[in-house]
This record gives sequence, C-alpha cells and structure tokens, in this order.
Amino acid sequence: MKIFQLIIIIAAMINTANSQTVKSFYDFSATTLEGQPFDLSSLKGKKVLIVNTASKCGHTPQYAQLEELYIKYADRNFVILGFPANNFMSQEPGDNKQIREFCTLNYGVTFPMMSKISVKGKDIDPLYRWLTSKDENGVMDAPVKWNFQKFMIDENGKLVGMVPPGDLPTCDKIINWIENK
Repeated sequence: MKIFQLIIIIAAMINTANSQTVKSFYDFSATTLEGQPFDLSSLKGKKVLIVNTASKCGHTPQYAQLEELYIKYADRNFVILGFPANNFMSQEPGDNKQIREFCTLNYGVTFPMMSKISVKGKDIDPLYRWLTSKDENGVMDAPVKWNFQKFMIDENGKLVGMVPPGDLPTCDKIINWIENK
C-alpha cells in the first residue's frame, strides 16, 4: 500500500511540474499612453524591442536612434515598444500626456509608447517581471539596471536577448538580430 501511495504522489508531482509552462510575451497586455488596451499577442510574427524609457536621463537621446531603427525596419516585421518608468532617480516625472508631448515634440517618436509603469521593485509590472526573471521567462535573469535597457523578443514571443542601457539601439547586436531571419 505504501509503494502505491508513493507512486501516486510522484505521478502527481510530475504532472504538476509538466503543467507549469513558461509564459510567452504574447500572454501579456499593456496600455498605451492614450489609455487604450494593447494586446501584445497582436505582435505575433514580429521581432519586438522593449525599452524602458525616461525623459530626463543621460540616455534620453536614444529616443532618436530608436525612432530611426523603427522607421528603417518597420517593413521587416519589427516593432519597438517604449515603456516609460520613473524607477531611476525620478527621471520620468511626467504623466502619460506629458510623456507623449515630450517624445513627439523632441524626438518625433512614432513607435508605440505604453503607459508609465514600474520596471523593478515590489510594484514591478508583470511584463517586466517576466522579462527580468529566468524563473518567469525560462531564458535569463536580466534585472533592469537603468533607463533604456533593451529586451529582444523573437517572432514566437520568446525572450532572446538583452542590451544594456548604455549601448545604443543601433548597436551591432540589435542590428544583426533584426537583419538575421
């Protein structure tokens, strides 16, 4: 009888372990700066570059390179999503309307910008919890170190890499990733 109970317990543990699957990027949603829902599954089949942004940071001029990249590769199933965050030295103090105005007037941003979120800490957004934790994404731990950290999502919704905040959006790692099929 004890062996039978042990077999049932082991079988239940295996079944539980197998049913816990790693989520994909497509399992999440966001809200645009304009307050509209944005289902990330609408990006299936596209390479997506996720960037946490801030308007009062030394890296803020990266908005220009991000826009350049977005325009250059839009016809190659590539998109950029900006996620404003105020986690680092209060460098994104504005509300969503102020962020939209800043991005448009100063950098001509046309890539999708999402509502301001938290990218670390107790109130971390669920998408960023997934992006930054190997337990969640199945690939790597990549805590956000500063504004303009870039995450690369492949056409299947899988995290495939991260580029540090100080590396430009037009760096070889990102360009090679976009251009390689």
